[in-house]
Amino acid sequence: QGQLVESGGDLVQPGGSLRLLCEASGFTFSYYGMSWYRQAPGTEREFVAGITNTGSLIKYADSVKGRFTVSRDNAKHTTSLQMNALSPADTAVYFCKASEPKRGIEFWGRGTQVIVSS
Repeated sequence: QGQLVESGGDLVQPGGSLRLLCEASGFTFSYYGMSWYRQAPGTEREFVAGITNTGSLIKYADSVKGRFTVSRDNAKHTTSLQMNALSPADTAVYFCKASEPKRGIEFWGRGTQVIVSS
């Protein structure tokens, strides 16, 4: 079973930026689509951004379009989420997910906390 480890979460002021990193190991990274989700206290986990295994297709939640950018580096087995113009509504634990739909495989990292507050 593969492993995903997120990092980069922090306390940041409104309007600030953060870059989250998800490091993958134990599986063939280039076969898997990668996604970012987030979960705020008392809410369900929600999709933020996703990128296909080759990087050819990227999707964003409407709430982050124009502010967040997802990318991946298949050589380094990493995926990143650049977050700009952060607001308190972006406060959440951010999770990385790997998925291989043809085989019905998916797994998650443990998350990294992002707090946007003045």
